[in-house]
Amino acid sequence: MQEGRPLDFMRARLQALREAQLHRRLRPELGSSEPWLERDGRRLLNLSSNNYLGLATHPALKAAASQASERYGCGSGSSRLIAGSSDLHAELERRLAHFKGSESALLFNSGYVANVGVITALVGPGDLILSDALNHASIIDGCRLSRATCKVYPHNDSDTVARLLAEARSSGQYRTILVVTDSVFSMDGDIAPLGDLIALCRQYGALLLVDEAHATGCLGPGGRGLLAAVACDDEGVIAVGTLSKALGSFGAFVAGPALLTDYLVNVARPFIFTTALPPPVIAASLAALTLLEEQPVLVERLQANAAYLRRGLQALGFNTLTSSTHIVPVLVGDAGLALKMAARLQDYGVLAVAIRPPTVPAGMARIRASVMAVHERSDLDFALEAFERVGHELELLR
Repeated sequence: MQEGRPLDFMRARLQALREAQLHRRLRPELGSSEPWLERDGRRLLNLSSNNYLGLATHPALKAAASQASERYGCGSGSSRLIAGSSDLHAELERRLAHFKGSESALLFNSGYVANVGVITALVGPGDLILSDALNHASIIDGCRLSRATCKVYPHNDSDTVARLLAEARSSGQYRTILVVTDSVFSMDGDIAPLGDLIALCRQYGALLLVDEAHATGCLGPGGRGLLAAVACDDEGVIAVGTLSKALGSFGAFVAGPALLTDYLVNVARPFIFTTALPPPVIAASLAALTLLEEQPVLVERLQANAAYLRRGLQALGFNTLTSSTHIVPVLVGDAGLALKMAARLQDYGVLAVAIRPPTVPAGMARIRASVMAVHERSDLDFALEAFERVGHELELLR
């Protein structure tokens, strides 16, 4: 029997993805964080960017990055523990700790790296993780790589968390228990019951890790996130945030007690063995924090725009699930139909991408619309008109 070629398994898997309407490809011609894109002589309203406050192209961030490159160069050259740590890194960590109301903060190179690094540093074999069913892929991978026992609880189900914590403590089986959740869920746009989770973790002596990637700069007092909104100061509550979404730059951070950051510097392998973030990126992040502190109205504009778009879509008859934030899903169901809807929306001048499995569960494909503070009300009216036309064309609306 003739043997196949070495890469036949790749061909087979890609073909299966194509047949299931789940194949993906890069679209460099659509890469931009502006509220409107210019492509092939056409204008597209951008409802697909996480540049929630519109800061990625702000002149202040550009100037800060340019000045830092002139002074420090374009790269850090090594890890933080060797020669890659600058006064800029230390200043940003100080500012982030103040912003989050914590003792200290530590930079990581992305939100994905931060979640993997923190989870694998906190727990391992003999420990227990309780993870929300809709947590981000980086959390899921961190749980797997930790080799701790992981139990997935139904989305936002505090009662199940309470039961699992009680069972775990009464069994005496686990050394450390970690509950981990997004604060804003990136595909549904809803929020976690943080008050309940904090109380439960306090009661049962568990750690709580909250990924504030889509809340940082977007929600809570001054955009400081949802943990700030519940005024939590427990030392066992750890926040992860990103600089690459509302703050318009790149990278991530972990905020918590000084003991935590000292521990992570010595234990978290993705921090120890990674080249430090480039100085221009750090400088841009510092500029973004300053802008947010000076213009907290940006947070209000973002949420007002989100509420306007969400109410408009609901009035048309679309299902926006349980969204209450700047992430507004439009449930379609079938992956192929979601692709058709995204294509027709683009024909009408709106860039809003189709989200398909495995990013969301089977049968839950959707259009994910994300608004910006810099969108005008007329922009959102334009989007609603396009959604209405496409909804009728594809018989999604009655």
